[in-house]
Amino acid sequence: MEKIKQMAAAEAPKRESFVKIFACKCPRCRQGDMFEDKNPYHLKSTMKMHKRCPVCDQPFELEVGFFYGSGYVSYALSVAISVGTLALWWFTIGLGLDDNRFLYWIITNAVLLISLQPLLMRLARAIWIAFFVGYDPDWKNSAPVQTDRTNEAMSNAW
Repeated sequence: MEKIKQMAAAEAPKRESFVKIFACKCPRCRQGDMFEDKNPYHLKSTMKMHKRCPVCDQPFELEVGFFYGSGYVSYALSVAISVGTLALWWFTIGLGLDDNRFLYWIITNAVLLISLQPLLMRLARAIWIAFFVGYDPDWKNSAPVQTDRTNEAMSNAW
């Protein structure tokens, strides 16, 4: 009986983890890189993306100006980090208006958000496209949905 369970587990298609999106992988196959340069702190190439996934050929720009919506995700991530650092600061150091502890938190939080900005912008794009392109366990045998709402002349006009 145990052998049958092991064989069934080996034959079952392995679903890749959702955590791959946080590594800025393609949401369809979760193997191809979305960005040309893996290091987000190479500032000249921080936002340079492949037009299509190098592994499964999924187009990344689904329509003109598609990634404008990732600004909302980036804002939500920044607010979440700010709330988290405020709570951590409050419970460890405390907040007071009569001394400068609140000002020190604002400065620390601003430096943290500025230093994380390239990473947050990439992560926001990966999360945004994952809302619209789902994981396809059979991506090797099926073609990606081709977009007809793109315009090469308007590409990167943002």
